[in-house]
Amino acid sequence: MSDFGDPFVSSLFPFASERLQAHALPAMSVLQGLDGPILLETGAARVEGDVLLVRQDIHHQVWIGGRARILNLTGLAYPFGDELARPLTGPLRHVALDALLGDRAALAELRLWLGHRQPACPDDIARVLRRVGADPMVRMSQQELAASLGMERTRALRYFKSATGMTFRRFKSWSALQDAARQLMGGGLVRDAALDNGFADSAHLSRSFRVTLGLTPRDAVAGYRAAIGAASQSCQA
Repeated sequence: MSDFGDPFVSSLFPFASERLQAHALPAMSVLQGLDGPILLETGAARVEGDVLLVRQDIHHQVWIGGRARILNLTGLAYPFGDELARPLTGPLRHVALDALLGDRAALAELRLWLGHRQPACPDDIARVLRRVGADPMVRMSQQELAASLGMERTRALRYFKSATGMTFRRFKSWSALQDAARQLMGGGLVRDAALDNGFADSAHLSRSFRVTLGLTPRDAVAGYRAAIGAASQSCQA
């Protein structure tokens, strides 16, 4: 979901799992445990809590033991000094919880709160992000990026990274992975989700899932259905 003019898309996924294998998300995220605290661990750090703000680009494992929600905050740099993550408290926790329920106003407030020290995304980069975000089938090349920005290719790539925190290649890969995940959660086949979003084949998509998200597409879909099913039963009780 996007929030009130922000060109970056923040993806929200409910799921259920005992644990996530070692992985590194390219975006800062908020992780909420619905059945108890979540434990994050990397070589030198260990953080536990029921609502955690997780630094991007840190290789870590996650122990969940049940249902959870994750909100990926693409385009925001982790604003604190923690090596891995921190439990959210106070007003920031309340805003994050509302955002985790899909409240778009809360999401906009959360992004504003966490990104208040960052410069605004330049208009020309924002147009590129919206173009890619509006159509998952867009396969913009480096040359097309340079032309859209009116710059030489190498300079355009450096400019894109400075504005977004990701290389152009990684941003496209991350966007494609999220689009593939949404397609799978909507009932799509792994093969179709792979080919529709620029992956070479099902194996390529599965590898990207494991490295980036810590689980396979099959486990992600099963976990999503389990989380949705449990939520539906809770509402009917």
